Amino acid sequence: MRLEPTRDDHFSFGLWTFGWQAQDQFGGATRSTVDTVDAVHRLSELGVWGMTFHDDDLFPFESTEAQRRHEIDRLKGALDATGLVIPMVTTNLFSHPVFKDGGFTSNDRGVRRFALRKVMRNIDLAAELGATTFVMWGGREGSEYDAAKDIRAALERYREAVNLLGDYVVERGYDLRFAIEPKPNEPRGDILLPTVGHALAFIETLERPEMVGLNPETGHEQMAGLNYTHAIAQALDAGKLFHIDLNGQRGVKFDQDLVFGHGDLQNAFSLVDLLEFGGPGGTPAYTGPRHFDYKPSRTEDADGVWESVRANMRMYLLLKDRAAGFRADPEVQEALAAAKVDELSSPTLNAGEDAAALLADASSFEDFDAAAYFDGHGFGMVRLQQLAMEHLMGARG
Repeated sequence: MRLEPTRDDHFSFGLWTFGWQAQDQFGGATRSTVDTVDAVHRLSELGVWGMTFHDDDLFPFESTEAQRRHEIDRLKGALDATGLVIPMVTTNLFSHPVFKDGGFTSNDRGVRRFALRKVMRNIDLAAELGATTFVMWGGREGSEYDAAKDIRAALERYREAVNLLGDYVVERGYDLRFAIEPKPNEPRGDILLPTVGHALAFIETLERPEMVGLNPETGHEQMAGLNYTHAIAQALDAGKLFHIDLNGQRGVKFDQDLVFGHGDLQNAFSLVDLLEFGGPGGTPAYTGPRHFDYKPSRTEDADGVWESVRANMRMYLLLKDRAAGFRADPEVQEALAAAKVDELSSPTLNAGEDAAALLADASSFEDFDAAAYFDGHGFGMVRLQQLAMEHLMGARG
């Protein structure tokens, strides 16, 4: 069992994660700021592959161009020294008071124009640093009061913004795709595009839908009472899993941003099993970054922060090892066959069969023994789940 990460694992962390000073609405910071250059070197020593950031994580909102360039150059020097990469960049359109009613969908037209310029500036930086994904989390794109926001107009403004940014990337010749990050609520009472399904529907209305995918986050789907593994499977099915945010969440409550696996452990196990072994023939279903978007507990000092970075990667590798054992177990293979899991991959219709041919097939209805499924034809799914849990708990080899 390998529990020490390497660059080949493609683990990445947001600068805002380990750099969070642990302030919340009920209390101030409990930790000092983290220096970006020191952080890059520390991540490299821990076997991390990449780092991501919002513009305001790297330099303050009010920075002059000279101050901004100074921080960018410091980051580039650290990247050159360590080999760490910047696979994804995003823009903060939620912290500053100007964005209190959103960025792309603010009722204030001037704010919307300012938001577009801020994002375009950071797209230039993303391209300069070699990022290939630009994440868009619309944390303030929403409302608390139904009468205060024309939702159809807001969606049109959202669409207008994403279309413009797509044009900008193409015109500049950047190798960059966009990934929408859904979330149901917090900080707004209701956020636009709250789930993977909402975002998928919205993407199909864009002028360049091929350029826009998803960045689903564990806690964001689970806050809505949804199954994160299902959400990832649907994103994969649509060819829209451009990036992924991993963390831990315990049920329908505020966004906890726990260490990955420190929330719903069973769902984390099924997720890693899908990502690593859910492709054709048991190959990885997803080859992009394994990105951690969590927050070190407010209880931790600097040592605890870096221990939490290690914990995310260690949990992923533990779950990957457990999932590999689960897939290799002959008893699991027999249970999967008994549950007819593979049969679901077979088309329901015969080759060339149409509705008329199905109606003419008496074995599919008239002669089909539906009554035999009462007290019979069990699928053994409880046994299969028990085997999964035993592997997860290390009770099987």
